[in-house]
Amino acid sequence: MVNVICRKKGAMISAIVLAAGESKRMGKPKLLMPLGNSTVLEQTIDNLLSSKVSEVVVVVGYRSQEMTRIIADRPVKIAVNPIYKRGMSTSIITGLNLVNNKADAIMLMLADQPFISSRIINKLIGEFIDNNKGIVFPAYHGRRGRPVIFAAKYKAELLKLEGDVGAREIIKKHANDILEIAVNSESIYIDIDTVSDYYRALNSL
Repeated sequence: MVNVICRKKGAMISAIVLAAGESKRMGKPKLLMPLGNSTVLEQTIDNLLSSKVSEVVVVVGYRSQEMTRIIADRPVKIAVNPIYKRGMSTSIITGLNLVNNKADAIMLMLADQPFISSRIINKLIGEFIDNNKGIVFPAYHGRRGRPVIFAAKYKAELLKLEGDVGAREIIKKHANDILEIAVNSESIYIDIDTVSDYYRALNSL
């Protein structure tokens, strides 16, 4: 698979895929579950690789060897988070440590959202490039979802995150720097947390 480089106005967008969690609500590693001709994790990554992101950093932790094995043939950077049990913030920081220092922005993507298309990802990237806001969200019918793009100026704040709340506090703190982009898909807030979520996802294929 060929990665498409984002060249418009020279922007470099680095995507971090957060794939280190234990899948406690599922009861088994949800990212390794079959989805179409691949797995949940592979589909999420492939959507990014088909988009205009400049690089993809995948952060693994729980069952890291299996995760690494199934994506080893893809043009991604793999970061192992040994302290993933301390919360999502540790995975964000682990991923940031592998992000290209020249990146203009960082996109945070949850690994269990395989239905977010490259078209939606590209729309967010395009809006980020064409506007002067530092945080870009997708929204469907007024409800915000993911992925979220943070301008590189927020990297220092992201590196100081703690616990399992993600980047929520940074978003609250900089509410005046947010650009909300309307998309025509509820995929931006559909994730696969439970067995019923998984079977609903299969039925939607």
